[in-house]
Amino acid sequence: MQTKPYLCLADVKKIAAAAEAEAVANKWAVVIAIVDDGGHLLWLQRLDGANALSSHIAPAKARVSALGRRESKLYEDMINNGRVSFLTAPAPMADGMLEGGVPIIVDGHIIGAVGVSGVKSAEDAQIAKAGIAALS
Repeated sequence: MQTKPYLCLADVKKIAAAAEAEAVANKWAVVIAIVDDGGHLLWLQRLDGANALSSHIAPAKARVSALGRRESKLYEDMINNGRVSFLTAPAPMADGMLEGGVPIIVDGHIIGAVGVSGVKSAEDAQIAKAGIAALS
């Protein structure tokens, strides 16, 4: 039987705090979502001033990243480069095919993902990556 690491609450809090710090330092009002490797929501945080729609988009980005085992930006890039068939993917996948979902990788295992929504997509990804970096 193989074993693999998994996210515990202390890890999730550490990721969330670092992501929040990155957002606050840049004065970005965002929603931060953290999911496990099955795409199940472990954390949802809406910073003051973040729009309501981002509360739906951030978890979708995280789910896409966790279930797809890659950054959600790759799906956005495929669609933008003409592979529009991805637009017909079933929800929840289609809802999160925007940059800002980043997988959490530990010892080569995808153990979850962080999704951020509320500012430019590259900035969302920056916040997610800052959160994940806190695990190192």
